[in-house]
Amino acid sequence: MLGTLNGALEVRGVSLAPEDISADVEGVNEVVEGLPVLTRVIVRYRLRIPASAREKVDRALERHAAKCPTAVSLGGAVSVTWEADIEETS
Repeated sequence: MLGTLNGALEVRGVSLAPEDISADVEGVNEVVEGLPVLTRVIVRYRLRIPASAREKVDRALERHAAKCPTAVSLGGAVSVTWEADIEETS
Protein backbone atom coordinates (compact mmCIF):
# COMPACT_ATOMS: atom_id res chain seq x y z
CA MET A 1 0.00 0.00 0.00
CA LEU A 2 2.90 2.34 0.66
CA GLY A 3 4.06 2.03 -2.93
CA THR A 4 0.56 2.70 -4.24
CA LEU A 5 0.24 5.76 -2.00
CA ASN A 6 3.64 7.04 -3.07
CA GLY A 7 2.64 6.58 -6.73
CA ALA A 8 -0.64 8.42 -6.15
CA LEU A 9 1.29 11.29 -4.61
CA GLU A 10 3.78 11.39 -7.49
CA VAL A 11 0.92 11.56 -10.03
CA ARG A 12 -0.37 14.59 -8.13
CA GLY A 13 3.04 16.27 -8.23
CA VAL A 14 3.96 15.53 -4.61
CA SER A 15 7.41 13.92 -4.41
CA LEU A 16 8.47 12.89 -0.92
CA ALA A 17 11.97 11.86 0.11
CA PRO A 18 12.24 8.32 1.51
CA GLU A 19 12.66 9.70 5.02
CA ASP A 20 9.39 11.65 4.65
CA ILE A 21 7.12 8.70 3.90
CA SER A 22 6.93 5.44 5.84
CA ALA A 23 4.45 2.94 7.20
CA ASP A 24 4.08 0.46 10.02
CA VAL A 25 1.83 -2.49 9.29
CA GLU A 26 0.07 -4.69 11.83
CA GLY A 27 -1.57 -7.98 10.98
CA VAL A 28 -4.24 -9.33 13.31
CA ASN A 29 -4.77 -13.07 13.51
CA GLU A 30 -7.82 -14.64 15.07
CA VAL A 31 -8.57 -18.28 15.70
CA VAL A 32 -11.36 -19.35 13.35
CA GLU A 33 -12.55 -22.95 13.65
CA GLY A 34 -9.31 -23.87 15.37
CA LEU A 35 -7.03 -22.21 12.79
CA PRO A 36 -5.13 -18.96 13.15
CA VAL A 37 -6.43 -16.75 10.34
CA LEU A 38 -5.32 -13.28 9.25
CA THR A 39 -8.45 -11.18 9.65
CA ARG A 40 -7.23 -7.59 9.68
CA VAL A 41 -4.36 -5.49 8.37
CA ILE A 42 -3.82 -2.02 9.79
CA VAL A 43 -1.45 0.36 7.98
CA ARG A 44 -0.16 3.41 9.86
CA TYR A 45 1.46 5.96 7.58
CA ARG A 46 3.87 8.65 8.73
CA LEU A 47 4.15 11.50 6.25
CA ARG A 48 6.09 14.76 6.36
CA ILE A 49 4.65 16.97 3.63
CA PRO A 50 4.78 20.58 2.46
CA ALA A 51 1.77 22.41 3.91
CA SER A 52 0.87 23.53 0.39
CA ALA A 53 0.39 19.88 -0.66
CA ARG A 54 -2.13 18.95 2.05
CA GLU A 55 -5.20 18.85 -0.22
CA LYS A 56 -3.42 16.63 -2.77
CA VAL A 57 -2.16 14.32 -0.03
CA ASP A 58 -5.61 14.00 1.52
CA ARG A 59 -7.08 13.14 -1.89
CA ALA A 60 -4.38 10.52 -2.55
CA LEU A 61 -4.98 8.96 0.87
CA GLU A 62 -8.73 8.78 0.29
CA ARG A 63 -8.32 6.93 -2.99
CA HIS A 64 -5.15 4.85 -2.80
CA ALA A 65 -6.56 1.70 -1.16
CA ALA A 66 -9.02 1.15 -4.02
CA LYS A 67 -6.07 1.14 -6.47
CA CYS A 68 -3.71 -1.00 -4.38
CA PRO A 69 -3.30 -4.52 -5.80
CA THR A 70 -2.62 -6.00 -2.35
CA ALA A 71 -5.58 -4.34 -0.65
CA VAL A 72 -7.89 -5.29 -3.52
CA SER A 73 -6.58 -8.89 -3.53
CA LEU A 74 -7.26 -9.27 0.19
CA GLY A 75 -10.70 -7.82 -0.48
CA GLY A 76 -13.53 -9.52 1.37
CA ALA A 77 -11.33 -12.01 3.20
CA VAL A 78 -9.25 -9.55 5.23
CA SER A 79 -10.20 -6.10 6.49
CA VAL A 80 -7.57 -3.58 5.39
CA THR A 81 -7.61 -0.17 7.08
CA TRP A 82 -5.20 2.72 7.28
CA GLU A 83 -4.52 5.83 9.29
CA ALA A 84 -2.05 8.64 8.71
CA ASP A 85 0.07 10.79 10.98
CA ILE A 86 0.83 13.84 8.85
CA GLU A 87 3.36 16.52 9.73
CA GLU A 88 3.19 19.66 7.62
CA THR A 89 6.35 21.62 6.92
CA SER A 90 6.63 25.12 5.57
